[in-house]
Order: sequence, then C-alpha cells, then structure tokens
Amino acid sequence: MSFTAAIIGRPNVGKSTLFNRLVGSKIALVDDTPGVTRDRRPGEAKIGDLYFTVIDTAGLEEADPASLQGRMRAQTEAAIAEADVSLFVIDARVGVTPVDEHFAELLRRVGKPVVLVANKAEGKVGEAGVLEAYGLGFGEPVAISAEHGEGMADLFAALLPFERPEEEEEAAEDEESDEIIFVEGEEEIAEEPIDPAKPIKVAVVGRPNAGKSTLINTMLGEDRLLTGPEAGITRDSISVDWIWRDRPFKLFDTAGLRKKARVETKLEKLSVGDTLRAVRFAEVVVLMLDATMPFEKQDLQIADLVAREGRALVIALNKWDLIEDRQKTMADLREMAERLLPQVRGVPLVPISGLTGSGIDRLMGDLLKVYGTWNRRVPTAALNRWLAATLEHHPPPAVSGRRVKLRYMTQPKSRPPTFVAFCSRPEALPEAYTRYLLNGLRESFGLTAVPLRLTLRKGENPFEGKAKKR
Repeated sequence: MSFTAAIIGRPNVGKSTLFNRLVGSKIALVDDTPGVTRDRRPGEAKIGDLYFTVIDTAGLEEADPASLQGRMRAQTEAAIAEADVSLFVIDARVGVTPVDEHFAELLRRVGKPVVLVANKAEGKVGEAGVLEAYGLGFGEPVAISAEHGEGMADLFAALLPFERPEEEEEAAEDEESDEIIFVEGEEEIAEEPIDPAKPIKVAVVGRPNAGKSTLINTMLGEDRLLTGPEAGITRDSISVDWIWRDRPFKLFDTAGLRKKARVETKLEKLSVGDTLRAVRFAEVVVLMLDATMPFEKQDLQIADLVAREGRALVIALNKWDLIEDRQKTMADLREMAERLLPQVRGVPLVPISGLTGSGIDRLMGDLLKVYGTWNRRVPTAALNRWLAATLEHHPPPAVSGRRVKLRYMTQPKSRPPTFVAFCSRPEALPEAYTRYLLNGLRESFGLTAVPLRLTLRKGENPFEGKAKKR
C-alpha cells in the first residue's frame, strides 16, 4: 500500500459508504442511524491503478472523554495520527454546519494534509453545499456521490500526489520480506502443510459484554478497540494483525450475539450478519464465556453454529479472577462441556482474564493445537485398519433383515476433517451408528475440539448389470 488515508467527518455524512466504495465491497455497516461506526476499520482501497490503505472512523462529536462518544472520538483521533492524509467528508445537501467548522479547526491543528470531500453532491441540491465548502479553507472540495460512485475520478486526482514513489515502495517490501520467518519440520506428518508465514484467522465471539474487545486490546498491548461497561459497543467485525511468538494472526473482534428473539433493530441484525460472516471467514473461533455465568443457552447455540460452519473451537473462560473455588469450578465446567457440546468433544476450556492478560499464552497454545487438528489428515491405510477393527468389535446392525456392509473409508479433505465411507446401503445405516463411527474416529486419531464430517456413499458393485453365468 502506497499511503494511508483516514475518512473523517461528523456522523451520518456517508463515511462508511465511501469506505465500501473504495474497498470494492460492503464491508462496513451502513444505516441511516447516526453513529453506526464506532471502531476504526482499515481496508485495502483502489481507485483506478491507485492502491492505498483507507481507515473508516466514527463520526466526530463533542463529548466528555469518559463517555462512549468521547472514547469513539479518541479512536478517530488515533486514525488521524496514523494516516498520511485525511479525507474530510461533509454532506453537500446539508451544507457546512458548525460541527464541520469545529472539526476543520481540529484537522488544521493536527497539521497533516487534508482532502475535502463533499459527499451526496449528486443533482442540483448538492451544488450549494459544494460551493459553501470552500469556506472551510481546505481548497477546492471534491464533489462525489459515494452511493452512486460519481466523482471517483476527481478523488483519484486529489489523492494521486500522496502516492509513494515506486522505489520507496519496493524498498519497504524488501524490508518486510526480511522479517518473515519460515519454520520447517514442525508439523506432524498427518497434518496438511501449513505455511507459518500465513496469518491464522481467529474470530472472537460471544454474548454481549463478555469481554471480547478487552481481550484483543490486552493481546495487542494498546487500546485498539473501543471498550467500556456498556453492552453491545462493538457493531462492525474489526480485523487486526498480531504477532505471537513469531507467528502471525489476524484477529476478528465481533459484535455480541444475543438471542434471536431479542434482535429487533435493523442495525443489530446487520451487526449479527457481520459476526456470522466473520465466523465463516475464520479458521479458529474463540468463544468467550463469562466464567461467573457459563454455558447459558445462547453460549451453546453459538458453539453449535461454529461446529455447523466447520470451524475449530476454543472456549475462553473470561473473568476467571472472580472465581473463588477454581478447581471445583473447572471440574464442573469440563463435565458440562462434555455433556452439552458432544459435537466438539474435547474442546479446550482455558481460564483467562481479558483485563489482566492472565491465561493468554495458554489460550494461544491450545489454539495452535486445535488449528493443527483442524488441518489433520489420516492416512487411508490407517483409516481402513481402524475400520476393520471397529466392524469386528461392533458391526452395523441388520436393517429389514439385511446387514449393512461397510467396505472402505477415506479422508478426501481436512479443514475440518471430512471422511467418506463406502457401504452397501447408505440410506439404511442408523444415525446412532454414524455417531458411533465419528466418536471412534475422534478418540482413535486425536481429532478433539473440531467438528468432523462423515458422508456415506454406495460402493459400486462390479457384477451389477451383468448376466449370471451358469
């Protein structure tokens, strides 16, 4: 990326719409409600052949620093400090407001380059607002319509001077490439080849106010994500890059998932959809539970969702520092997990404190183990030796007087481990016996904490269709 641009402006001027237009997909949540965006969100933007990093920010508002709006403003100011140029967006249909003038003064004090963008300038209604924008003192405003894609050529011309020369960019890429550490020989033979330089995608999910954003901030060692005592602060799924023991990770902070019956507003439905996309995009999911109120119905539904999506799972028991009898509590929680979550039997339960950072190293160690299991492949020969021993010990039951014959098993893919068994009558094999096979695979090959898939197929009969010979 040649430079970084932060999109700045008061609430509801179309910052997230412009962000989505620049990155080429509807990543950021957009709604008519002011103040939808709260955290700063980076993305890879493109206009023509100009590539750069763009940061979507919360709307600038005057507020007490300790309030939610004040903490949102601090996130926006951090984005301004991080960026090379600010895209100061105003609503051309409304014109320049006193709030716009106030924050124009703030941008002038920062002293970094500013490109003034008059959004919603389509039609005659926006013309007056574009002319009025000259009074802010940032030169000629760029009139655009982020919703309809108008004015992108003018925005390209305004941002072109900030493109870094090609020689500098190549030098920066060389520096970055020197930092990548390739480790060989660490994976087990039975696992898929894993590129240690490729970030592992980890989504942190849970009920509202479980401490997801606090945990990620503690991992990063900075207040990167907006946190506070209010439930439901996070709305967008925000991704951040992190290195732990020379291993890159991409962490996704997500909005809290409430019971479906309680999700009423359109905005919360959008937030839930964004969280579900983050789960599908992730490779490992960390389910945050409140250790003082664990395994509520919503927690179990989230865990089941993760299993159905085929993602590896680790359960983090947050606020563990508030538990008094820890040994007994952990024993009770393990028993509950085995009983309530059979689809991910053996899932690690890691006691942590997102506030103090205790337990994070153990959490990451278990996360890497589960990730390795999720990538594991069992050799076909070992699978069929196991199948023969299993059939001898407990053969399939007879259905309608005829026994179902299991002939062969293989694993066509991992992520999650997926198996195919060839048998004489797939439709007749009872579901209970299928579960028996899955549990046997899990125990025999150490496939714990990950969902398994087993498909039954009818094996071809080589003599079918041929006339009998006497």
